[in-house]
Amino acid sequence: MLLRTAAIPSAQTLDDEKIHYIPLDFIYERSRNYDTLARNLAREVRARAKGKKVCYCVDGDASEDAAARLLIARGAKAVGGRSKGAYFAERAALTGEYTAVSAFSVGERALALPLVVYDVTQDNLPDIKLFLAEKYGDEAPAMYISVEKNDRMPLFSVDRERPAGLCGIVVYDVPLLEKKVFTFEDFIAILRRLRAPDGCPWDKVQTHESIRINAIEEAYELVDAIDRGDVARMLEETGDVLMQAAFHALIEEEKGGFTVADMLTAVSEKLITRHTHIFGKDRAQDAEGALSVWDQNKMKEKGQNTYADAVNDVPECFPALLRAQKIAKRMEKGGWDAATLENFEKKFREEYGELLAAHRAGDKTAVAEELGDVLFCTVELGRAVGVDCEMALLDTVKKCAARYTAYEGLVRADGKDVHALTEAEKADYYGRAKDAARD
Repeated sequence: MLLRTAAIPSAQTLDDEKIHYIPLDFIYERSRNYDTLARNLAREVRARAKGKKVCYCVDGDASEDAAARLLIARGAKAVGGRSKGAYFAERAALTGEYTAVSAFSVGERALALPLVVYDVTQDNLPDIKLFLAEKYGDEAPAMYISVEKNDRMPLFSVDRERPAGLCGIVVYDVPLLEKKVFTFEDFIAILRRLRAPDGCPWDKVQTHESIRINAIEEAYELVDAIDRGDVARMLEETGDVLMQAAFHALIEEEKGGFTVADMLTAVSEKLITRHTHIFGKDRAQDAEGALSVWDQNKMKEKGQNTYADAVNDVPECFPALLRAQKIAKRMEKGGWDAATLENFEKKFREEYGELLAAHRAGDKTAVAEELGDVLFCTVELGRAVGVDCEMALLDTVKKCAARYTAYEGLVRADGKDVHALTEAEKADYYGRAKDAARD
């Protein structure tokens, strides 16, 4: 009989019954991590089983032991036992459904409360505590369980214990309105409650169309928070952007269309299939190469057989400057003139001359058309010098607003009228305003 470890209560039972066994604790000492331990244990059992039958014994059920699973996969027979998850659940007086997971794989499993974590050791307890506290909050009600005791305590206290032998942690569920930390599942549950027949009168009547602009507004508010470097607002606005996406998914789910799970699956698949330089055979040495791989995969996925297909796929609801940049970039990939300073200078002179001619002729329709051509030329200039035109213009608008605010403040502070200044005074106030706004 081979025993995975003698550091369990079951080993004492075998000793009391004078049942001979060979402990495999020495395997732990030469294993770097949990996966290596499982492989080394399975390799040791197979080596000792050559030409004879052996029994590999573990605490709990065989399905909970990684080495046992490897042996079963190679044809070993398993005799079921009482699971460690069930043992700790009973000790914690859990009734109904619960999630049970080994401490060695807690970060790889989908978790739900109430949660039972077994295989807790002195080495992994600090990391397990931090992981669970980040997910459920420091104050989440928990129980530390060992052979000798059951101790109910807040989650932040469990790593004060000194595990030895069979130990586990149970994290209890709490009512939604008593939670301090919420999961994605809680977030979706709240939105579903708002959309329920007896939910919020406003939320439950919204449609895709009625809230479609909200997504744009929230995205702009997030960009504004980023531009301001306001981390507190970024926290709020990222949540608002997520809420808009989830709200649309729930509306569609109610209609029998796609679900929240479908949405998460679709975006995960996209990340994998677009990043074939990470998850596939393509190669990318830098950011430009990675973007090229992304664009190629995107065209393939969308069934875009021509560059014109990609050009016409740019959403019409984009701001004009942003849409112009994207279209120009895709046109260049399709063989259109490259964005260079030389090309800009030639094209700008041509378009500007046509604008002046239309203006002199008093043709307002032609003036609008030619002005659009001039503006498109400036987009090409931005691309030629490697600057995002949308962001550059937004920055300039903010700069101009700040300068004018300072300018007017200086004028009014001197008791003057902004409409009654000489050119010299304007220049003086503007210079001072530039310095004030810069500070």
